Amino acid sequence: MTLRPLALMAALAAVMAPLLLPAPAKPAARKTAATARPAALKNSPEKAVATRWLQAMTPRQKVAQLVVVGFSGHPLNTRSREYRKFIRLVTQDQVGGLILVNVTNGRTVQKADPLEAASFINRMQRLSRVPLLVAGDFERGASMRLESTTVFPHAMAFAAAGDPGFARLEGEITAMEARAIGVQWLLFPDADVNNNPDNPIINIRSYGEDPQDVSRYVSAFVQGAHAATKTPVLVTAKHFPGHGDTATDSHMNMATISGDRERLEQVEFAPFRAAIASGTDSVMTAHLAVPAIEAANLPATLSAKILQGILRDEMKFKGIIVTDAMEMGGIAQGFSSGDAAVRAVEAGADVLLMPSDPEAAINAVTAAVISGRISRKRLDESVMRVLTAKAHLGLATHRIVDLDEINSVVNSMESNAVAQQICDRSVTLVRNNDSFLPLRSTDKTAFFLLAEGPASNEGLAFVAELKKRAPQAKAVILHSSMSETDLAAAATAAAGAGNYVVAAFANFAAYRGTVALGGGLSGFVESLIASGKPVALAAMGNPYMLRSFTGVAAYLALYSTVPPSEVSAVKALFGEIAISGKLPVSIPGLARVGDGISLAARTASGQ
Repeated sequence: MTLRPLALMAALAAVMAPLLLPAPAKPAARKTAATARPAALKNSPEKAVATRWLQAMTPRQKVAQLVVVGFSGHPLNTRSREYRKFIRLVTQDQVGGLILVNVTNGRTVQKADPLEAASFINRMQRLSRVPLLVAGDFERGASMRLESTTVFPHAMAFAAAGDPGFARLEGEITAMEARAIGVQWLLFPDADVNNNPDNPIINIRSYGEDPQDVSRYVSAFVQGAHAATKTPVLVTAKHFPGHGDTATDSHMNMATISGDRERLEQVEFAPFRAAIASGTDSVMTAHLAVPAIEAANLPATLSAKILQGILRDEMKFKGIIVTDAMEMGGIAQGFSSGDAAVRAVEAGADVLLMPSDPEAAINAVTAAVISGRISRKRLDESVMRVLTAKAHLGLATHRIVDLDEINSVVNSMESNAVAQQICDRSVTLVRNNDSFLPLRSTDKTAFFLLAEGPASNEGLAFVAELKKRAPQAKAVILHSSMSETDLAAAATAAAGAGNYVVAAFANFAAYRGTVALGGGLSGFVESLIASGKPVALAAMGNPYMLRSFTGVAAYLALYSTVPPSEVSAVKALFGEIAISGKLPVSIPGLARVGDGISLAARTASGQ
């Protein structure tokens, strides 16, 4: 398998060239969607393999192929209840796939090591009668779910950097790392148009608020992922019909897209049409209501008008329709696991992602097939899409990955250099009163890092980079769990400073319901502004934060909470990099799409 095609090697070499920051090279043109993707395969060897698998299955085994269950990738004791659960799901129920998810302990996210995850995947693949389709929502590359992989920023940073070639490179690198560990299905790119500043769950996961720009970056990622290796991956455009213009987290409740049909066509649908034209293998549904098309109490995931009528019939999408996680509140609050599964398949879904009770979902859909509520033809259509995709991925002959090869693929110096360059290029200076930035001196500057919690590690990379440049600089990490008394004491201790720099980590999170700073951190920032001394605010995540702190003297948007973005923030504050990023979203009343103050890097002499 060719792990590093010439297009990628050329781009990586350009990134590493001294004193240059060139735009990344674009991969060679791909075949058209009509000829390149598994959805279009007709009398192909892949279809023949899928047909053999299908003909050997009972109705219940066919239904099980539509179910994908979550796993963490962490080692499991073979005598543990959790391990026995997977043995039952894979060998007895014969589920069709797995999806890599994180384990969360309070606010601490515990990611698996690539070798651990790959070892577990290999073990399950050996036990499975039909190869498993293994998915991962690698929205920041494999680092979304795994340690020791290339750490990319969130999608919005790519659009701020201004070059779709970066999205192509992310697709290519992510595909290589995913396949190396046994993940073949990328649940990305995000095709949502984030035009609602109060959206608590999409935000920086989206490329921006302009449908055409989002379409360009979605297409670039799809093309890059498909160009990556001789062993292909599947990619997914999500969350159809569009989750950007909502103010509700669908993990908690059913959200609503309130636009009329014309608005949906012009805004929400555009990136999905682009993804389909670029050959996306699958489209993920959203658990939200679309009153312009369907009854207000029926989520899109369960709507035949949306999945069959629009996605299949109007948009001519032939690939896999996968639901968003069926355990999410947006659907689980209104429907049982079995009922939701049946309704989703009836509506046109091919894959049921993470039902809260997989066995209940399998039993319910099987019963619906036996009773005739769901026809056997309808079931076979979905199963064939899944099985043909597995054959297209080469899983009939190569389902096991080589553990010894993983470390030669993931987390390479070249790939991380690409990620760092993207973060550097994304830095956007929205406000700079009195040319506050870059900092002239740090002697009288107090630095504060505002993070969600002590276990998050947010701010550590920023402090480390700061200390390299200014060992005597005063930097304090504050957490949302701290009392107002402790926060007030921190402000008092820094009262002698001449100015302040605040790096604020405010980010979307499932079940959080907001992207605002937590606890008393907002009040802390207001107290610094009220002091009358200049405050520079670096938004490490939510770019709309300026709305809450209009009194700051300088405002930087970084669009991501990952360590490379922290490094870029420090570089920008010290004038070590040119600042050229442009806003992919508007900040109501304060900034428009495309705004951004450009600053040249300081010379070596600091002038």
